[in-house]
Amino acid sequence: MFKKSVFIVVTLVSLLAPYAVAQTDSIDPKELHGNWHLRIMDGMEVRKARAILDFDMEKMTLNGFDACNRIAGKLEVNSDTNMTAKLRVTRMACRQSIHSYVSKRLHETIDEGFNISEGRRNGVEGITLKSLSHELFFGRMGK
Repeated sequence: MFKKSVFIVVTLVSLLAPYAVAQTDSIDPKELHGNWHLRIMDGMEVRKARAILDFDMEKMTLNGFDACNRIAGKLEVNSDTNMTAKLRVTRMACRQSIHSYVSKRLHETIDEGFNISEGRRNGVEGITLKSLSHELFFGRMGK
């Protein structure tokens, strides 16, 4: 009975793992160009906050909406895989606690410096921004 239970658990985990676990690969910076919608932050579903990043890799700029305010900044490459940006931010109040939660952590991620990789979560292809403190998964908009 024990062996049968273990077999069932292992089988279920192996079948569901591709959907539950992030799959990541390095990304060509040219592939970043465009709008990205924040879907998952530190394992929490945050799509309703409507945070959006717009990468312009030709101009090396980052624009968007942090869930509360418009943001804009110049991307700086710290190493082959790590970027930061000094953001300019409008000063509007956040409407709900989810907006404050997302805004604060998005800024922390950008300030700390982040690596970007391609990934897939919950059946959606996108990118993951990972800093020392946070992991943010974005899906491309318009596709």
